[in-house]
Amino acid sequence: MDKAILKQKIISELAETKLRIAELKELTKPISPENAIGRISRMDAINNKTVNERTLRQMEFKFQKLNIAMDKIDDSDFGDCRRCGNPIQEGRLMLLPENALCIHCAN
Repeated sequence: MDKAILKQKIISELAETKLRIAELKELTKPISPENAIGRISRMDAINNKTVNERTLRQMEFKFQKLNIAMDKIDDSDFGDCRRCGNPIQEGRLMLLPENALCIHCAN
């Protein structure tokens, strides 16, 4: 596994996730009651806000896991499954560098 390429992937993912978090924070701001929108539109806006809040929590969790991966990338056991100790497949790490489990343990 080429850790330099993986490190660049993590840096890229961190930047993208940080931007997405900023966008979601804007979308989850409180809905102003003085806006002249109808009842159905207000309900739709509240529903969208709820969905965006959940996505925001997921993105913040992913950001934390990416930071942990970045901190541990130079460790000798980086890339080993946290549960079984076997190597995590290189393709899986390149696709989801924040994962600490191999495909078998993740199921």
